[in-house]
Amino acid sequence: MPTDSEFQERDILTRVREAAAKRILFLPHAVNQMNSPDRMISTEEIRAVVFHGVLVENYPEDARGHSCLMLGWGEGDRPLHVVCAPKADYLAIITTYLPSSTQWEPDWQTRRQR
Repeated sequence: MPTDSEFQERDILTRVREAAAKRILFLPHAVNQMNSPDRMISTEEIRAVVFHGVLVENYPEDARGHSCLMLGWGEGDRPLHVVCAPKADYLAIITTYLPSSTQWEPDWQTRRQR
């Protein structure tokens, strides 16, 4: 039987994908991060993370509404992190970035201890 946290993880992923199937809204911070010359993250890469990525962190108490951090793979198999929040009519992409090996373990899912 699934634990409460496993149920919440499946629930947020379902909500993320259902909202994204309706519409994806890129918030200004996400657009700025995507267009940074050292990143150049495409909307196709974001869609791949949203529909095929894995949940890294769940933020049910986020001030912006329930959100989560997802990991997926972009062009050239580069790791991508996407923070998103499902809404009734759309998925809000809050930010996206290339995770740093100084902050993340090689699995890109575990934060390094400080």
